[in-house]
Amino acid sequence: MDAIDKLTEIFKGFPGIGPRQAKRFVYFLLTRNKTYITEFTTLVEELQKEIKICPECFQYFTRNKLTTPLCDICQSKNRNESSLMIVARDIDLENIEKSHCFDGKYFVLGGTVPILDKNPENRIHLKELLALIERRSNIIKEIILGFSLNPESEYTAQFVTEALVPLISKYNLKVSHLGRGLSTGTELEYSDADTIKNALKNRD
Repeated sequence: MDAIDKLTEIFKGFPGIGPRQAKRFVYFLLTRNKTYITEFTTLVEELQKEIKICPECFQYFTRNKLTTPLCDICQSKNRNESSLMIVARDIDLENIEKSHCFDGKYFVLGGTVPILDKNPENRIHLKELLALIERRSNIIKEIILGFSLNPESEYTAQFVTEALVPLISKYNLKVSHLGRGLSTGTELEYSDADTIKNALKNRD
């Protein structure tokens, strides 16, 4: 396997990228000059150095050496700590933040659970989520399941809800889902601000 094939395999591992598109990416890079390639590879290397995972909510963020290890949202004293929204990925969190219609805290699961997966708890930050809720049980009043409306996301929501049942009963927590603002099959990361606002307003 030569360098073209190896890089194609890497791009095929990206979400939503098939073999043909992966190959196009490789040939695109071959047409770029040395400065472009150097900058590209440098930025990829810098991701590991500059981007950290928040130990509280598990989102990726650029860590400021002068601050705590927590992301800006988790550090903020202006957020509604009684409301915790669980999202699948960082891109979902970013899109909700852009809508400016949610002022609570977040938890990023790190993905969704395939319907036929035999060990779903190994794919997501489930243990960390349960530990977070235990730690903040005297503060959290509502947990919002902020997932897309597609089969895999709905299965993930069901799986997480079942795992939360003991804590819901123990701490009398309210659990809600994004409402009618999202239509079936909608990916949260592609929803506009008004759609997200309506989904939050109509959560049940």
